[in-house]
Parts: sequence; C-alpha cells; structure tokens
Amino acid sequence: MKRSLALLATFVIACGYQSLSGKTFGDWTYTVTDNQATITSYSSDGGEVVIPAVMNEIPVVKVGNEAFKYNASVTNITIPDSVTSIGNEAFWYCTKLTSITIPDSVESIGYAAFNGCTSLTSITIPDSVTSIGNEAFWYCTKLTSVTIGNNVNSIGERAFNGCTSLTSVTIGNSVTSIGYAAFGICTKLTSVTIPDSVESIGYAAFRSCTNLTSVTIGNSVTSIGRNAFNGCTSLTSVTLPKLLVGDYESFGLSAGQIQFK
Repeated sequence: MKRSLALLATFVIACGYQSLSGKTFGDWTYTVTDNQATITSYSSDGGEVVIPAVMNEIPVVKVGNEAFKYNASVTNITIPDSVTSIGNEAFWYCTKLTSITIPDSVESIGYAAFNGCTSLTSITIPDSVTSIGNEAFWYCTKLTSVTIGNNVNSIGERAFNGCTSLTSVTIGNSVTSIGYAAFGICTKLTSVTIPDSVESIGYAAFRSCTNLTSVTIGNSVTSIGRNAFNGCTSLTSVTLPKLLVGDYESFGLSAGQIQFK
C-alpha cells in the first residue's frame, strides 16, 4: 500500500513538473500553466520574427522573463493578440531590434522589458496596457517618439531614462504618476504636456532634458519630486497649478521660468 501511494505521488509530481518544464515548438521553448503557454526562449538566427499565437494547440499568453535577452539578431517582432503580458527583461539588449508591434491585448510591460534596445526607433503602447515597468525602455538611444495609451496608470522609474533621441512623447490621460527619473536625460525632448490625470511627478523625472523648452503641468498634480526639472538648461516656460506656488525651487526651477494657472 505504501509503495502504491509513493508511486502515485511520484506520478503526480512528474505530471506537475511536465506542465511547468520546458517544451519545444520549432525554434521556441515554452512552459505551460493552466493550459496557457509562456515563451521562455527563441533559438533561431532572428531577423523578422512573428511570435505564434498557438503552440501545440495551447494559446500563447506571455512573452516570458528574459525570453529574447541579448538576442543580437532579431530586427522586427510581431506579438500576437493572444499575449497579455510582456515579462521582465523580455527583450533586454536586443540591439538590432528596430520595430515591434504590441497588440491591444497586452496589459502589462515588465521591468526592463526593452532596456538597451538601441536600434528601436518608435513605440506605441496600446490602450490595453495599464502599467509600464521600471526601466522598461531605459537607454533606447534611437527611440524618437513614444505614444502612451489612455489606460496606462503609471510610468515606472527610469522607464524612458537615457532615450537621448526622444523628441516626442504623448502621455495618455489615465496616467496618475510619473516615476523617478522616468524621462531623465532625454536630451532631445523639447516640450511636454502632462495631462490633468497626473497627480504626482517623481524625483528627477525630467532631469537633464537639456533641450526641453516648455512644460505644461495638469491641474491635478499635487506633488513634484525634488530636482524634477534640474539641469533642464533650455527650459523657459513651465505652467504649474497655483497650489504648487512656493515649491518650484525644489523642482530645479527658477522664478523666471514659472507661470501659474
């Protein structure tokens, strides 16, 4: 009896392990949990890559943590509309990646998901996304334009820090917080409009944006972190809500730069 129970336990554990351990589908490795697949790696030479929506009759719902990390050959990626999540460091330092299509099924972009993608030129974050992780696009040095969808609640710390080619950013009207150094050292950014939905702007959020000339801050902002605009040496016009009067020096601003609503 004891031996039978032991064999049964071994069988159950083995089945459980099999559902979580790596499986293959062509050039892909993936895991399965609750009949849903998470991509864990890609072994081909790259170029243009279309992620399959289904692998062995199992829907793909996540690009897993580090799935394409340090893949220096992938140039274009299309993510299917079955995917709801892009994991931490999923495309970390994919240095030849020039474009990626993020479908409106994706709800979250993980920590450092596109960190160091130094050939990526533009990104549109769809309305389905609710959060952008810390360092998600840090050091994407060729990124010129960003559109952030209307359901994103928070822009993570250093999310676009060091995007030195970024000239245009559209912040969706559901964003409530802009994290620490989120747009720091975006040295080609010239103007920013922060919508009325935003309540807090983090420490050094736009620090050293040396070509930033004008900023309009929405009426709902109640806190701005220290040095939020420190080092913005071209900044001539900042429009602030009146409730922030008296605090501007801590933001890295001078009286001559300020206009109050």
